[in-house]
Amino acid sequence: VQLQASGGGLVQAGGSLRLSCAASGIIFSHNAIHWYRQAPGKQREFVATIRNSGRANIADSVKGRFTISRDNAKKMVYLQMNSLKPEDTAVYYCAAQQGNYAPNWGQGTLVTVSS
Repeated sequence: VQLQASGGGLVQAGGSLRLSCAASGIIFSHNAIHWYRQAPGKQREFVATIRNSGRANIADSVKGRFTISRDNAKKMVYLQMNSLKPEDTAVYYCAAQQGNYAPNWGQGTLVTVSS
């Protein structure tokens, strides 16, 4: 199983980024895909989930600014991040989870939002 997050970078407050999560080694359409983030000195926190049905859940802290989508044909999940704030600065991770099995985590991508 391999998950690769990409698309991070440095952006000014108010700007936008789109993160991508590429998956391989799994039956992608059977997996929910999660985005989590971890800011320096803080615990990893939930950002968004998209289930294999396409149903999504977004954390309250980013609701209205972030959206999650998936393309099963390409085995990709996207996290569109708009109106970014300095507090969104973190390493963003994607994870794939089938049913109640333990999720498979990928390498993170760093997002830095300057004020």
